[in-house]
Amino acid sequence: MAASDQRIKVGVFFGGRSVEHEISVISGLQAYYAFDTSVYAPTPVYITKDGKMYVGEKIGEVEAYKDIKALLSDSTRVILVNDGGKFLLVRYPQKKFGENVLCEIEVAFPVVHGTNVEDGTLQGYFKTIGIPFVGCDVTASAIGMDKAATKAVLKMSGVPVLDCVSVNTKEYFNAPDAVIEKIEAETRYPVIVKPSNLGSSVGVKKAKSREELKDAVENALTFASVVLVENAVENLKEINCSVLGDRYDATASVCEEPVNSDDILTYEEKYMNGGSKGAKSAGAKTASSGSKSSGMANLSRKIPAEISKELEEKVKELSVRAFKAIGCSGVTRIDYLYDTVSGELYLNELNTIPGSLSFYLWEASGVKFDELIDRLIKLAFKRQREESGLNFSFDTNILQGIKLSKGAKN
Repeated sequence: MAASDQRIKVGVFFGGRSVEHEISVISGLQAYYAFDTSVYAPTPVYITKDGKMYVGEKIGEVEAYKDIKALLSDSTRVILVNDGGKFLLVRYPQKKFGENVLCEIEVAFPVVHGTNVEDGTLQGYFKTIGIPFVGCDVTASAIGMDKAATKAVLKMSGVPVLDCVSVNTKEYFNAPDAVIEKIEAETRYPVIVKPSNLGSSVGVKKAKSREELKDAVENALTFASVVLVENAVENLKEINCSVLGDRYDATASVCEEPVNSDDILTYEEKYMNGGSKGAKSAGAKTASSGSKSSGMANLSRKIPAEISKELEEKVKELSVRAFKAIGCSGVTRIDYLYDTVSGELYLNELNTIPGSLSFYLWEASGVKFDELIDRLIKLAFKRQREESGLNFSFDTNILQGIKLSKGAKN
């Protein structure tokens, strides 16, 4: 009889109904390729743009995503089921005859980006099912995705952020001129306009005039129902730092300095053009020879960032403080805006599931990608153990004494 497989079974979930869907596929496959398969048995689980989950032999092959229709025809749709404490990926719809349980997983590893997945939605699903999962919990995921909420929490924790004007769809299209005048009264040109709950620079524009401002706001409102407008930082240097751990114990990575052609790092620069510019870091490479795209690792960057030791320590201290203030777990990337003339530093964005899981920053900090994955899974099990000691119900049933009739109200 063959020996049973003692490896930890991991479901690596990626994709989803998000404008950052394709980036999630890249990040997810990078992580899948990087697992130490002597310890873990990873199963890639692709979530389509309409929320369906698929597994199959080609789901873990990056080349297969050039033809999604063909990929899905060769794959099997599944749902995640808690069967007496076992978490099973079950064929859906089920066959009357034959095996419907395709595999078991012990921990979920979401590598997703953007709304409807990274924002607590997928985490809430895992929480309801009861399976341990890697990364931030529902609350931290939701706050981290909402830029306005992030600013509010960080302000209370003494982390410097830019003030902003919030605009929603209804108020803008009901009175666009009044909204523009309000923005102009509270900011100064140039300004940055961004959707409140997106990443990867999607929908972000810089405006230097009223005409550009109206165009930028209307563009951002096609991606989100709320947009933020804030002063652009002059003499800009961008600095990023990653944090690994949980709310009790967290560590910051080395800092990086993205190298971009303009004062806003665009979606194209992050994911499409970076490789042609000559990356300046040892971490700017693919996670595996099996990966044809290096995602955020493709970006031209300086690692470590060309900043003073004093500024580096300040970025690291603020990053850990922000991470704990939001209540994060797992790995994040925190992006800063630094004015090289005034010396002002502002936290710009907190990414609860960063592109490429920021593995390049951790490799530059002495932590290999497979070790990063190992730490993330251990943190997931740690949180599960801690929560298992909490009470979520009482040993009583008040329903026994309640009588209801149809149409009755409490």
